[in-house]
Amino acid sequence: MANDLMPDHIMAVAFGFWSAKTLLTAVELGVFTELAKEPMDAEELRNRLGLHPRSARDFFDALVAMRMLERQNDRYSNTAETDLFLDKAKPGYLGGLLEMANVRMYPHWCSFTEALHTGLPQNESKGGGATFADMYADRERMRIFLKSMTGHSIPPAKAMAAKFPWRDYRSLADIGTAEGGLPVQIALAHPHLTAIGFDLAPVAPVFEEYVDSFGLRDRVRFQSGDFFKDPLPRVDVLVFGHVLHNWNIQERGMLLAKAYEALPNKGAVIVYEALIDNERRENVFGLLMSLHMLIETKGGANFTGAECSEWMREAGFSDTRIEHLAGPEYMVVGIK
Repeated sequence: MANDLMPDHIMAVAFGFWSAKTLLTAVELGVFTELAKEPMDAEELRNRLGLHPRSARDFFDALVAMRMLERQNDRYSNTAETDLFLDKAKPGYLGGLLEMANVRMYPHWCSFTEALHTGLPQNESKGGGATFADMYADRERMRIFLKSMTGHSIPPAKAMAAKFPWRDYRSLADIGTAEGGLPVQIALAHPHLTAIGFDLAPVAPVFEEYVDSFGLRDRVRFQSGDFFKDPLPRVDVLVFGHVLHNWNIQERGMLLAKAYEALPNKGAVIVYEALIDNERRENVFGLLMSLHMLIETKGGANFTGAECSEWMREAGFSDTRIEHLAGPEYMVVGIK
């Protein structure tokens, strides 16, 4: 039996950083945005991107082999997925998240071993853990982060707009809203709803610019606040998207208790994340995201749906359920 074993899977995982960096660099260079305009041969694309001739063809063909590009009659074009999600000119652009992965996340993971030994963050404020206030003090850094959160949130937001019974509610607030990707998607799908994006005050201009681009200022507004210090908005539904995994168990419990206090009877709280499956063996992305929280935060980690449901019940919510949204993302719903 041992003679039949091959190391293919081990090698693919071990050298996964090759393909990751190739894709992230393609996003950085704007490969997919350029090819969304028109198909090009290797020389045209090389000149458009300003690349040296030595390895440009290998770069493009590696993207073909990775199924990120197509090539027909020596002309390169996007796949259906990369054209939709990696063209900066399209509203579904997810590249903001990949841009941040390239600039911030990739270098920080070089200190992963140290993080495992020490339990301490390995980001810009190594040893103490970066705060959102620190990040938002730098306007350009804040914009990159907020745009990346939009790319991360749009697929689950669209799924939530379709799967949650919004007809039974009139208002919602997205806690830690960033640019407002989630409230915009919900408002677009459900014209009867009004929405609040709740975040720290520096986010307001970026949020309002994004909301205005969809013509939704009359139904989607910004409310500044610190969710640890200030009351949460009084609405029918409170949403925490990619928020709880930044904080420790005690802080998560406190936020859910604040949500219970703010909601009316029969109001709903929704937590959506890349949940770890209850058996902790299937959702690789959720588990790796949890390791990324080790890199980025002082006490954060991803969690299972069962754990989140238990925290909701401890906060007072009597009815909880878990539903799949999109890809590795799930939502946990609690009803007051």
